Amino acid sequence: MIPQRLSWLLQPDGVPMQLAGLFSEAGHAFYLVGGSMRDALLNRPHFDLDFTTDATPADIKMIVGDWADAVFTVGEAFGTIGVVRDGHTHEVTTFRSEVYRPDSRKPYVVFSDDLETDLSRRDFTVNSIALRLPDPEVVDPFGGLGDLSAGVLRTPLAPEISFSDDPLRMLRLFRFMAGLGFDPDPATLEALIGMADRLSIVSAERLRDELSKLMTAPAPGRALMGLVRTGLADQIIPELTELEMAQDPVHRHKDVLAHTIAVVDKTDARLELRLAALLHDIGKPATRQFSEAGATFHHHEVVGARMARQRLRELRYPKRVVDDVTQLVFLHLRPHTFKMGWTDSAVRRYVRDAGHLLEDLNQLVRCDVTTGNRARAREIQHGIDELEERIALLREKEHLDSLRPPINGNDVMSFLGIPPGPQVGEVMDLLTEHRIEEGPYEPAEAYRLVREWALQQGMGDPGERS
Repeated sequence: MIPQRLSWLLQPDGVPMQLAGLFSEAGHAFYLVGGSMRDALLNRPHFDLDFTTDATPADIKMIVGDWADAVFTVGEAFGTIGVVRDGHTHEVTTFRSEVYRPDSRKPYVVFSDDLETDLSRRDFTVNSIALRLPDPEVVDPFGGLGDLSAGVLRTPLAPEISFSDDPLRMLRLFRFMAGLGFDPDPATLEALIGMADRLSIVSAERLRDELSKLMTAPAPGRALMGLVRTGLADQIIPELTELEMAQDPVHRHKDVLAHTIAVVDKTDARLELRLAALLHDIGKPATRQFSEAGATFHHHEVVGARMARQRLRELRYPKRVVDDVTQLVFLHLRPHTFKMGWTDSAVRRYVRDAGHLLEDLNQLVRCDVTTGNRARAREIQHGIDELEERIALLREKEHLDSLRPPINGNDVMSFLGIPPGPQVGEVMDLLTEHRIEEGPYEPAEAYRLVREWALQQGMGDPGERS
């Protein structure tokens, strides 16, 4: 009996049945598998589907060639052919077995000739369920349907085998915890703890991609705590473990790890924002000091920004992501420094430094408030409200998002009669600083400032040379 929620997959004119018909005519088996099947059973349909077949990659290309709008062969060495139809990319993969050599960072693939072997090599039983097509039949040799119903993550084979074959599955377990809300099977979790260091053979790029999916899941907090508790975090972001600082018996302070995870869960699921929330306090262990007033972490945002940059680079994140996250970490305390109110120049400087990250920075600052002291929380939130109101009011009066002086570098060079070089940059910095401090001003005022600068430098009066 096929569940009603799978009926959309069985429409005669739909992609699954069209493809299944092509493979059936060619004498090959064809199944919907993996996350596509799992999500369909969870009533979460999506349009990019995964299939498996006993056909070889060469056969797959021949079978789909005339039907597909385009065919991608990037994954052909791993048995996967990408098939594009009506703007959606589906993957068709030959039955396979994929394992790691003990000292290898890359998997090697052995093709199989039966479905059960293929399903056994998948990460978890909930992803080891298949739907045979075009004659529909659910195939579940490892009890995935029961685990799906119970919300349990368990490996099809012994976890020691599955995690040894592909250690990235250990990180993927926590990604599914975050995305699906499932719990790991106790035996699976126990094996993971004993094999955590096996993750060290996985490439930084694969770790990065899996971590990014975890970080943008609906509720990553519980999974992040699991990474630390099992020791897996030490293989990816060891700085997290350092955040779990024991409370001093005399000078008590909050658990920075618990605070960090609470902040992550409160932020919107945007990668740079979530990564900044995860890393915003990693400078605290290195800057922690105790006094009679309690624990202090002076300049932890500066130290943390430097540490965040190094960690993200080691995980091979793109430069844009590294720069944005680092800047958010560096600036996350800035609003708290303006306790006496926001002057126009302070607002301009804050907007200039935040740049395109302004919305994310404001949200990070708001979410960073996890204190149980309601009065203190209201005070901080009120301060952010005031800041945002000041930004809005100043935007009505001037071009706040374009804090440029009224003349440019070419104007400066022409007026001073100098070539490009450090002096031009120094003058432009001076003019920009005047724009931030005083607001918009006319070109005449800019040239007056440049003239004063030239006289101070002993360059003579540029006005006399013109």
